[in-house]
Amino acid sequence: MRTPAFLVVCLAAAAAVFAAATAVGNDYVFFAGYVVLQYVVLSTAWNILGGYCGYVNFGTAGFFALGAYSTVAIYKLIAGNELPHVVPIPVLMLVGGVVSGVVGLGMGYLTLRLRGAFFSIATLALAVVLETLVVNWDYVGGSRGAYVIRPEQLPLIGNYVKYLFLMMLLLTVAAVTIARLIEHSRLGYGFATIRDDEMAAEASGVPTLRLKLVATTISGALMGMAGAPFPYYIGFLQPDSTFALDYAVNSIAMPLIGGTTSWVGPLIGALLLGSLQQIITVTISSAVNLLLVGCLLVVFVILAPNGIVGLVHGYWQRRPDDFVGRRRVDAPGPAS
Repeated sequence: MRTPAFLVVCLAAAAAVFAAATAVGNDYVFFAGYVVLQYVVLSTAWNILGGYCGYVNFGTAGFFALGAYSTVAIYKLIAGNELPHVVPIPVLMLVGGVVSGVVGLGMGYLTLRLRGAFFSIATLALAVVLETLVVNWDYVGGSRGAYVIRPEQLPLIGNYVKYLFLMMLLLTVAAVTIARLIEHSRLGYGFATIRDDEMAAEASGVPTLRLKLVATTISGALMGMAGAPFPYYIGFLQPDSTFALDYAVNSIAMPLIGGTTSWVGPLIGALLLGSLQQIITVTISSAVNLLLVGCLLVVFVILAPNGIVGLVHGYWQRRPDDFVGRRRVDAPGPAS
């Protein structure tokens, strides 16, 4: 399927999801659905660098927070100058994406010469540095946090959270389409050579550093775009809510559970794990969420190290061999 046709299918699926959520008639569906879609974008963004290129990024929370605090800074600027209009969410997403993309490019230039655990530690250090800067930046609330007052209703749409859900749904379509486009392009093939054997790729003339910089920029930009609407969703933003461990853990666990070598893996993992977490939050407690993630990771590392997509792919690959084997066993011997 070509990319334009795939995009049309995704938009049709998004329209069906939005119509189904509206038909339920319960605003909590939009609250919970927003979080699940947010994790779809974050896991897809993480997989562009971590799955396609093989560079594990522990700094997801930092890029997510950059997008969120970009929105807070713009909100403070508007409120401080008593400007009458609220900046539209798509514009805030673009601003958050640009800020996080630039930081991702800079981070990649400084750290992508490191490999393995050293790169992962560097990305974790970046998140810590960004959190320290935010905590000491009084303009965006610092350690005290900042209030962002969202409108109650919007014309033609209704509840503002419903509007946020719609925007995150469209961003999810964009992120999944970008990931699929990368996977089936020369850029994706270059990423695969880096993941399989970076030294051999360099020896073959593949511009590995340039490709990795592209990956960190795209990945960081999508994470920042996912974080941009978050202040309007939560209403009160503080460093603990944006630099939370949940974002770093879930953005890694969801692609690993779904499968990291394909665009559909993070989508499946985020929908499955995100929905389970929302159900547990309502029925038991949100404190159990990370316990659930840990248990599922252990199960999948042991039983399906390549994730759900790898498990299904392996099953379909084994079927022809099993059939041939059975046919050889059942075939009659030569006549004596």
